[in-house]
Amino acid sequence: MNALELRAALALASVYVLRMMGLFMVMPVLAVAAMDYPDYSPLLVGLAVGGYGLTQATLQIPMGMMSDKWGRKPVILLGLAVFALGSFVAANADSMAMMIVGRILQGAGAIAGAIMALATDVSRESQRAKVLAIIGIAIGFSFYLAVILGPLIANSYGLTGVFGITGILAILCMPLVKWVVPNGVQLSSGDTLPQKDQLKRLIFSSQLWRLNISVMILHMMITLLFVQLPVTLLNFDMTLDSHWTVYLPILGASIVGLIVMMGAARGRTPKSLLVTGVVLMGGAFLALSLEDHSWWWVCAAVVLFFTGFNYLEANFPALVSSIAPAGQKGTAMGLYASFQFFGAFLGGVISGLVTDIWSQELAYGIGAASTLLWLFIILGVKEVSRVKRVMMNAEFDSSNVSSIEAELLLVPGVLEVTLNSQNNAVYLKVDRDFDAVKARDVLSA
Repeated sequence: MNALELRAALALASVYVLRMMGLFMVMPVLAVAAMDYPDYSPLLVGLAVGGYGLTQATLQIPMGMMSDKWGRKPVILLGLAVFALGSFVAANADSMAMMIVGRILQGAGAIAGAIMALATDVSRESQRAKVLAIIGIAIGFSFYLAVILGPLIANSYGLTGVFGITGILAILCMPLVKWVVPNGVQLSSGDTLPQKDQLKRLIFSSQLWRLNISVMILHMMITLLFVQLPVTLLNFDMTLDSHWTVYLPILGASIVGLIVMMGAARGRTPKSLLVTGVVLMGGAFLALSLEDHSWWWVCAAVVLFFTGFNYLEANFPALVSSIAPAGQKGTAMGLYASFQFFGAFLGGVISGLVTDIWSQELAYGIGAASTLLWLFIILGVKEVSRVKRVMMNAEFDSSNVSSIEAELLLVPGVLEVTLNSQNNAVYLKVDRDFDAVKARDVLSA
């Protein structure tokens, strides 16, 4: 990577870390800290934890499309401003109801697609994977950091401090986007952002819908866990400020488990390991649903949960990328993200409602039961080879699209071709044998 690409990657990764850390910090503390509000109830806690997911799911695709029309940076800055506003509304809330309003506003800053598109705009084709990888690592890092810092901040400053810091972090992201991230040439974004005319086809794709439902259940379960687990830890006389001492070793152990599973996968995504991830999460919830469990029992269950969660969270996007047609990855990932965030909302609602009416154990039990449906869905996912996506630019018109497609399919390593004559864009799915020189010769002929 050159200096501009490295600067863009680090700046956009920082934006992701600061923004996502603000979202995640609330999850391990809200169920306990919210007990001080006069209208506290488990249902309202569930809505507050998962509320951001509803607006994220609704606006993820529209805001991605808006960035094509208005430009990347204006949409990102708008999203950060809305997110900061929601954070300050929640920070100053004197009731659960007002906090939920703040969380819903936070979710309205749905800028994930626009950030990824900007990363694409400011990087060369040969270095794009590295830039996106840096951002991806930052997202994972933000989750682990937030889970540890959230309880410490909440203990000292309460939820007001957690949300206030979140709003400040969002504001600090704005100068990074405005002045540190370089301005790039806005590229055709079929493999980066959603396209309206592709939505219907991909919603009903026989393989993609299975992954969309899978990520919805995955995030339903992580939200359900964080509505319940902080309260479970209180049963062992653990104050909120000490919860990080549980999360830190648990996350460390789950990363070791993830490394073991990744090693067994050997660069692929075998169905057997997908099933293993689902079984680990279901077994963890089943263990937590049993009454009178010990502290060690809870810790072991949560390690199993995060081992499965980490593996599936890391591999589902790669499967979507491999399955999505050339030139349609942006739409596929937009749908995937919408289901992901809706799962967070669903988990909060289900967890809060079941706990409000019945019991915490039943909420865990519903999580365990949902994995039975999930297993049925995941068994229908076909194993696919990892592919690389390449976008090239060339001048052509609709009259010679068919002949160019036919010639490109003869180039070694080319698996799939999509041509967009309006944007002079060529989208390719390729394997390791791809001959880029021959592909360029075809396009320049």
